[in-house]
Amino acid sequence: MSDSVHETHLQELRRGTVVLACLRLLTRPDYGYALLEELNGRGFDTDANTLYPLLRRLEKQGHLVSEWNTDEVRPRKFYRTSPAGTRLAATLTDDFHTIAQAIDLLPTTEPKGRRP
Repeated sequence: MSDSVHETHLQELRRGTVVLACLRLLTRPDYGYALLEELNGRGFDTDANTLYPLLRRLEKQGHLVSEWNTDEVRPRKFYRTSPAGTRLAATLTDDFHTIAQAIDLLPTTEPKGRRP
């Protein structure tokens, strides 16, 4: 498999996990750029064009709350997981573990040339 094909599928696989990662990481308030850095540092490769719309959508759905911090020279919008977001994160974590266990039970693929 070429690197670009692998990267495309890896991005698809990670896309759903970024929501769960955000909900779990934002149990402590943080602003978008710092969250972006933390996600990337933890292997959830994403970019600002993906993250900021996701944060706005999660806030609109009631899973995040936000407030502006104007104490610094540059105002920053801090996000935090709401009680509804905490419940969603717990449910998604359970679902993720269930899916991972189901995948572990699937047969592995045979290397090329080893078909009966």
